[in-house]
Amino acid sequence: MSLGSLTIWIASCLLLGLRIAPVFALAPPFTLVPVPALFRVLFGLGISIALVGAHPQGTLLANDDLATMFLAGARELALGMVIVLAFQIAFGALYVAGRVIDIQAGFGLALLIDPTSQSQTPLTGMLFAYAAAAMFFAMDGHIELLRLFGASIDTIPLGAWSMPHSIERVTAFMSVTFVMAFGVAGGSILVLFLIDMSIAFLSRTVPQMNVLILGFQVKTIALLLVLPTSFGIGGVLLIRMMSMVLHAIPRLL
Repeated sequence: MSLGSLTIWIASCLLLGLRIAPVFALAPPFTLVPVPALFRVLFGLGISIALVGAHPQGTLLANDDLATMFLAGARELALGMVIVLAFQIAFGALYVAGRVIDIQAGFGLALLIDPTSQSQTPLTGMLFAYAAAAMFFAMDGHIELLRLFGASIDTIPLGAWSMPHSIERVTAFMSVTFVMAFGVAGGSILVLFLIDMSIAFLSRTVPQMNVLILGFQVKTIALLLVLPTSFGIGGVLLIRMMSMVLHAIPRLL
């Protein structure tokens, strides 16, 4: 291998890494795995090297011109961020649904520190996120994602991607994702709403009762009883949500 071809090969691996590495570094469920971010980035670069060797016709650049590589790098990074966006929307919907449950149950001030992302996350939303991550890996979603990376090279050669012409598909994906997320949390939200209504009627009947303290206790116990049922019933929706994310990514590109 000559020096020029070696330079093009290294540049191609790094450019393809801009498509793959952000997914492992920034997208859940991979960010929920307690491993250093540097390891996830290097893992994505390793996959890009393997894909360059398996798909030389779609990954090797025609030349090593600096302007061409800069433009290709910007396009590859944008492509990777679109894939990250699909996962962030799905798990963000679960966090929002969990946050609604937290506010209803009186856990509005309870936020957890995610050690992997160093960010605050809602208590119930974190449980939903970990359940979705478990479903994703159980259904071999990570293997399907690798297949998607390989197919994307054949469909979109290195540096050839352009921005989508409309955001209609993104908004449609967001709407369906949020409907599924609230479908998973719907049982808990309904039970807590009925408890609020019952306590409200009770406060009119027995005004001297401290309904705030009573509500916290009753709703906490009810939530602990209802959440396992919600996970059991909503597991099918979580599987469909993770499958929909994988099927929606090619349509978003």
